[in-house]
Amino acid sequence: MQIGNHILKNNLVVAPMAGVTDRPFRQLCKKMGAGLAVSEMVTSNSLLYGSEKTLRRANHEGEVDPISVQIAGADPAMMAEAAKHNVDNGAQIIDINMGCPAKKICNVMAGSALLKDEPLVAQILKAVVNAVDVPVTLKIRTGWDKDNRNAIEIAKMAEDIGVQALAMHGRTRACLYKGDAEYDTIAAVKQAINIPLIANGDITSPEKAKYVLDYTGADAVMIGRAAQGRPWIFREIEHYLLTGTHMLPPTVEEIHTVMLEHLHDLYDFYGELTGMRVARKHISWYTKGLAGSAAFRHHMNTLETTPLQLQAISDFFAELKTKNERLVYEEESTSPSSEAIAA
Repeated sequence: MQIGNHILKNNLVVAPMAGVTDRPFRQLCKKMGAGLAVSEMVTSNSLLYGSEKTLRRANHEGEVDPISVQIAGADPAMMAEAAKHNVDNGAQIIDINMGCPAKKICNVMAGSALLKDEPLVAQILKAVVNAVDVPVTLKIRTGWDKDNRNAIEIAKMAEDIGVQALAMHGRTRACLYKGDAEYDTIAAVKQAINIPLIANGDITSPEKAKYVLDYTGADAVMIGRAAQGRPWIFREIEHYLLTGTHMLPPTVEEIHTVMLEHLHDLYDFYGELTGMRVARKHISWYTKGLAGSAAFRHHMNTLETTPLQLQAISDFFAELKTKNERLVYEEESTSPSSEAIAA
């Protein structure tokens, strides 16, 4: 898998998710086997470049290459300036968000709302591609709604303008995250373009990743919500694609270790107070479906300091280890849920 001059170690990509794919999470997923991780979307409004949130989202210190930064907006000149600004601050790939279905994004005609305006799409793509000397990629959906699927037209346009890879979620904007993703449109787009195509949507297991790659002919798969609390999904998929066999599930001890390293990275990145609060959702995802976790998660949300948070985690995992060496999920759910917005 290659994007511009960047040769990725495999064809597994972490989807950009607002509130989730911060630097600690991207680094963790890369460590666990992802070949590329795309940042949370960064505003194209230059007035916000100095805001704490934007500065944090643009922080790539120590991050494993290549560094891909997603920008969002609807004004071609502002998007071009945002691309240059992020390249100046370390971005090695610029990703353009035309896939986010969130109302607050679409209401300002950004994200997947742009799919309704193909001339504007062309203007934005040209402005960004011409503004930077790094590869530009694009994230889209199949269209605005089921009666207006224009992904093939957008994909061809993007390739002609110079976009070097396309990620595509198998739903329209109107679908949000409801129902099942469909892969026929992704397969049709793959037949229509020559640049790498990354398939996204409902890829939650090694078997599903192989199915989507085989069915669509896509060059790579993009994993979003399924990696929340389960970053080892990348190594599981890679192993399955290479061998056709499943890895053993991680041990309780390993998950405890991975989780603690992740939390300490969050504390360091955000500061203890904010880091502790950001950590809550990750703790919930890591433990969802494990024996006794419902009461644990409820208790966790009442704790207000990092020492209390860490002690509660230690107690919970100590109890788990007395029951099972490896993770065993109850019927509650094996799939992480999220309030995160996948771009």
